[in-house]
Amino acid sequence: MKVPTIDLQKPDSGQLKNLDAACRDHGFFLIKNHGIRDAISEMWDASNWFFNQTRGDKLSIIRTEEKPLGFYDRELTKRMRDLKEVFDFIEPRPGKEDINQWPEDKGFKEAMESFFQAASKIAEKTLELVFKALVTDLNSINAPIGDAHTSTVRLNYYPVGDPLSTKEQDEVNKLGDMALHHHTDPNILTLLLQDMTGGLQTKSSEEGWIDVPPEEDTIVVNLGDTMQVWTNDQYVAAMHRVVPRTTTDRYSTPYFYNPLREAILEPISGLSEGEPKYRPFAWKDYIRARVEDNYADLGEDDIQIERFRVA
Repeated sequence: MKVPTIDLQKPDSGQLKNLDAACRDHGFFLIKNHGIRDAISEMWDASNWFFNQTRGDKLSIIRTEEKPLGFYDRELTKRMRDLKEVFDFIEPRPGKEDINQWPEDKGFKEAMESFFQAASKIAEKTLELVFKALVTDLNSINAPIGDAHTSTVRLNYYPVGDPLSTKEQDEVNKLGDMALHHHTDPNILTLLLQDMTGGLQTKSSEEGWIDVPPEEDTIVVNLGDTMQVWTNDQYVAAMHRVVPRTTTDRYSTPYFYNPLREAILEPISGLSEGEPKYRPFAWKDYIRARVEDNYADLGEDDIQIERFRVA
């Protein structure tokens, strides 16, 4: 199968073999039997409500460089503007100020926090699943971990038409030829909920661009840059894009599962083979650089792990 579906709770040897092959070729797979259907359903209802508010209501919580969480509608990927609207949030820190920007509806906040907690648990299980596909005996390695406290959730809305006014369009980068331009995620792995309209594609090393088709009651998983570094290029960060909408709007929600805040990214003994292909670098510096160019065209493509590759 090009993009295999794996039982999260009871994967058999054949599924693990398919998972391993997918992670080496393009970095995408689907998981079923995840057990968080109710949290997902409430999230979809809340996401639909949010993006169908008036533009003024959404702009009241627009994110900025000083307030990096909230609504945004002019993000850049590969220096081109994506045709989408987003809402970003993190898990509030116990005992600390909640730096999220929430709309006034309390039900929205409750649905998002419930979804975040449920997705965090699935992310942990999914990471273990990936390690099982790569390593015969997990007890033989010091497996790295992710951290819900550094992770984020994004609500995506892909409209058919440009949501910006003509005046606003003149002030920002022009739209490219994709709803979301090709890129890899910087994190460990991403859990993606997508509706049934389709449009997500990944780049297979063997077959070029292929579809990641929607499948009811599954969660899409794609590997990020961190996993590629940890495995020393055995598993690849998933290159992916979203093709333009022509007749139907599209909704999706990724949960970005990130490393520990102070993590140093480098090939991990037991997960990788051969000489290290990357020199060590700090996660917090890498993610900061990847986020900065979301707001403005800095004159070059965003930072990639290739910058840290051993010559």
